[in-house]
Amino acid sequence: MSSDETGQTPDARGRRDAVREKAQQVKARQSRNRVLRLSAILLVGFAAVAGAAYWVTSAVLPTLSEPTINPTAMTDDGVVIDRTLQQETAGEVPEEPAEEGEAPAPEETAATEPIRIHLFVDYLSEAAGEFQRANATQLTEWVDQGAVELVYHPVALLTSKSNGTKYSQRAAGAAACVYEHAPEAFIAFNNELLTNQPPVDSDGYTDAELADRAIATGADDTKAVRACIENEDFFGWAREATERALNEPLPGTDDVSLTGAPMILVNGEPYVGSLDKPEEFAAFLLALDSEEYLKTAQPEDESEGQ
Repeated sequence: MSSDETGQTPDARGRRDAVREKAQQVKARQSRNRVLRLSAILLVGFAAVAGAAYWVTSAVLPTLSEPTINPTAMTDDGVVIDRTLQQETAGEVPEEPAEEGEAPAPEETAATEPIRIHLFVDYLSEAAGEFQRANATQLTEWVDQGAVELVYHPVALLTSKSNGTKYSQRAAGAAACVYEHAPEAFIAFNNELLTNQPPVDSDGYTDAELADRAIATGADDTKAVRACIENEDFFGWAREATERALNEPLPGTDDVSLTGAPMILVNGEPYVGSLDKPEEFAAFLLALDSEEYLKTAQPEDESEGQ
């Protein structure tokens, strides 16, 4: 059998060509498989991106763009507790206004307005609970006497201290729900949340448990209160109210902003004394009230001396 110039016979050349062709086919098939795998990966990536975009569009963006529901009964994000509300809460009949020609009641002849106390409270703050337990009785007496007007501001500074459940924010929203739909129960519910607090770094009460406590403290419109709390109607408001307190001057002040909870302002002056000593807080009020009285009386006294 003749061979070519390379020394190979025709049979050898045929086998060599067959092997080369087979190798080219395998290489071509591997190239196609790589292209198909790359295409599949790209398609999966595109699908994931499209899915994420859909989720953001359908779930996140509506939440971000959903308008915040604000409570309508509050004043400067706070609940005003005066003698009238306290009497109604206790089931007492408010005093009738004096008829024309009658002398007003003695307590209504005071030369100065009631002392305005703003209390910014986080329902997870142990210090806020401490102040409430120590001072609730004398605060109630002062309001009954018409000497003091309280304004409770629920805030959410410890939202991150409840294992991700955002208890502070939910509790503040729940307090707003109670005042919005059952104001007669707010004083008791506010006291309940401050004096029977869950521990810091716990889950806190669930929305259902908050609703149960609101109803147990005397909320009449149980259906509206439960729906408001469990639907977290004022959850967004609680966050925004806290941001306003942190970034804007607080009521009755020119340049004081929220720095912690509790924060207690007496006629615009921050109280920095002991939280668990009622006598110390009373002395602070007495000193401020005396100063206000002297400021009011001084012009008259000076005119009498001339």
